[in-house]
Amino acid sequence: MQVRGDVGSSLPFVLLCWLIAAFMTFGGIAASDAFLKQVDVQTVCDGAALAAANEVAPGAAYAGQGISTGLPLDGQTANVAIADYLADGGTQLDAWSATTSGFEVTVRCTRNVDIAFGWLFLAGDSLERTAIASAQAPTR
Repeated sequence: MQVRGDVGSSLPFVLLCWLIAAFMTFGGIAASDAFLKQVDVQTVCDGAALAAANEVAPGAAYAGQGISTGLPLDGQTANVAIADYLADGGTQLDAWSATTSGFEVTVRCTRNVDIAFGWLFLAGDSLERTAIASAQAPTR
């Protein structure tokens, strides 16, 4: 007598397991790539903030107030220093902005990046990576 309760193929189950494993592997690779791209943008943003914080506003430094309380920073000097830093490094950012409080510079950097397997998880679009960095004038 033949038992008919377990009749069927295990092939669909095995294929489904392989599909899930491949999807998880591709997802891990995509997430790792996105993380590394974020680190790249953060590194560039940190360098730009340091470059801006090391630039002295000449008008404020030599206009009588001196630098006894710290190196005075202004927005125009910070923007020039950041633009020079980005041009020297050959770094491509889609957008950046800087604000200063007089002794601290805050830089916001944005870049759209393509990640591994972006066609699968982002439908071919790029991923926006944004970083914010701040630095104080060194003598503060």
